[in-house]
Amino acid sequence: AAERMSTDVGNVRLVAAHAWDVSGALAVGCSAAFIGRPGMIASPLGPTADIVGGDLTQVVDQIIDQDAA
Repeated sequence: AAERMSTDVGNVRLVAAHAWDVSGALAVGCSAAFIGRPGMIASPLGPTADIVGGDLTQVVDQIIDQDAA
């Protein structure tokens, strides 16, 4: 995605409800947001997303707040 958009991978943020997707994005240098839907937990191993919310609305609000700062 970063290559296709002609940007650095550090400018890409993955939003997911699966810990393995978040771990993969972080491993290649992306930012990540984790949606803690029922039954989903962030990985207790390795780096974690800098944004965590219980639903997409909470995550989007945090991303907007972070980008505005």
